[in-house]
Amino acid sequence: MTGDGVNDAPALKQADTGIAVSGATDAARAAADLVLTEPGLSVIVKAVEEARKIFERMNSYAIYRITETIRIMFFVVLAMVVFDFYPITAIMIILLAFFNDVPIMAIAYDNTWVDPKPVRWDMHRVFTVSTVLGLIGVVETFGLLLIARDWLHLSGSQIQTFIFLKLAVAGHLTLFVARTRRPFLTRPFPAGTLLWSAIITKLLATLLVAFGLGLVTPISWANIGLVWAYCLVWMFIEDWAKLGVYRHMDLSKPRHRAFLRRIKTPVNTGQGTVG
Repeated sequence: MTGDGVNDAPALKQADTGIAVSGATDAARAAADLVLTEPGLSVIVKAVEEARKIFERMNSYAIYRITETIRIMFFVVLAMVVFDFYPITAIMIILLAFFNDVPIMAIAYDNTWVDPKPVRWDMHRVFTVSTVLGLIGVVETFGLLLIARDWLHLSGSQIQTFIFLKLAVAGHLTLFVARTRRPFLTRPFPAGTLLWSAIITKLLATLLVAFGLGLVTPISWANIGLVWAYCLVWMFIEDWAKLGVYRHMDLSKPRHRAFLRRIKTPVNTGQGTVG
């Protein structure tokens, strides 16, 4: 509700969001939730757009954080149970937290698509997308573990470095998948802050596993390239799965099902039945 006079004050007070426009009376200002200090209503449009951008960033953060929790927790626990082997060390877990937290903070500055309709939390959708991406991450990490153990025949400490690099690289690539409901190669593209924070942290993780620096056992550049190629391929698989989940959930909406029932219901025209 917007208004400027004394007679608008009760409505401004009762409305979910009462807005007193520029030049409003003291009574209207006192009853309103927001007070505009300059002429025009464009600030309301900008506020709605900015609020929806913030919502999309929070949604992306929730999906990414849940996905990473499922990916790392399930993989580490299952690897210890199935193979009786610690896939990453304690110092690697700390380094992963550091490398992941930097791009996560940059989500606050990311470019987002502005939904033309009102938005609201859909936790069923958030958990479904996160679970699918997280379980895919568990499968791909186990695949790389088997490659390192049975094909490359790496030592135990080298396998840990191998898995550490995979989790660091794939985690940031998954962020680009989770940040949008559309294909990750389409607009809106990641903001420079988010993009460069991910590039720099992935570069640091790559240099760390290449030289060790006393923190991890170094691996060869050929193995590093293999990890990168493996993660990039799975990035497209994750994006394909994400789009499939969104498509399925959109088709499952009650409004969409009601529309399908209407177009499938036979209509009597007087001369026959039209389906």
